[in-house]
Amino acid sequence: MFAIQSFSSLIENSNANLSNTSKDLLNGLKIFHENQWYICGNLAINEGQLPHKFINSSPSDLDYQLLVKSALLLVADSVEQPITITTGFPYSTYRIYKDMATDFLRKTHIIEFDASTHSSSTKRSVILDVQNVEVIPEIVGCTIALRKGEQQAEGSFFVLSCGFGTFESVLSMDSGIVEQTMVSTHGMKYAVNMLIAELEKTHYLGFRNAHLIDEAFQKGYIILNRKNVDLREMRKNVLRSYYNEVISPNLRNVINDQNLMKTNKVYLCGGAMYYQDLVDCFKEEFGDVAQLEFVAEPASLASKGYALNSLRVSGGKKNSSVGLDIGNATTVVTTITA
Repeated sequence: MFAIQSFSSLIENSNANLSNTSKDLLNGLKIFHENQWYICGNLAINEGQLPHKFINSSPSDLDYQLLVKSALLLVADSVEQPITITTGFPYSTYRIYKDMATDFLRKTHIIEFDASTHSSSTKRSVILDVQNVEVIPEIVGCTIALRKGEQQAEGSFFVLSCGFGTFESVLSMDSGIVEQTMVSTHGMKYAVNMLIAELEKTHYLGFRNAHLIDEAFQKGYIILNRKNVDLREMRKNVLRSYYNEVISPNLRNVINDQNLMKTNKVYLCGGAMYYQDLVDCFKEEFGDVAQLEFVAEPASLASKGYALNSLRVSGGKKNSSVGLDIGNATTVVTTITA
């Protein structure tokens, strides 16, 4: 039903010759933007010196605009124009950035890129006409995916989404979302920063930023001074601290007695749900009172919801409907195949 492409949300200015350094466009994103060349995504990780991204960046920020161009480039050959895009922001920034994002996206985009990273071509360009744009809260995108996607969820349920930049929650009912259950607070970067603070007590980390340490956080180890440092126990401890200090206090007024009378079903989504240590924290607190549901491919759920919303906005034009999730750690672009 969905065609999903994802890449790291990292960018870096680079004029280096990177011919034939990647196997395909997804891994060889090099974009020309405002008279400068930038490497994006996985190419920035492999070839960059200090790839970066602002947390919850504005549509006026360089990283946001480059990631949008990268995502559009990836779907350029598979969509029918003009296209409809749905994207979103954390609830905390949604109202601030909604109009800015709409203005930036709804136009004809001329995207210049270096195809030599993965082919025999050099500088090329594509033109994409974006006709319709809708910007919604990210947690609402997750809810749409749960109700209209593979899950086909019905009735009332809680949605908890944890990404690198933001943790969010909402109670979704057949009649709509319950505004007072909306929570938007620190995401996994909080835990990664705690791990950095612990590592710095005994190791020199060089100039690694939180995004680069996040890669080691996911793998469970890091190479420092040519030694393999096991991070699994430290990761478990900081995830538990993150849950106890951030997530649990924010959920006390959401998953409470009054709301549990409406439903006890809780969907867990977002890339952080791949960490079993974090999932165990949810089980310990809510396992006896709530029915915890684990979503397949939790990191792409919001993008799927955006694509389904685009399908509605476009009047059912599957080949023209795109979902775009500019995440703080990963960017996910989704189209509908069937």
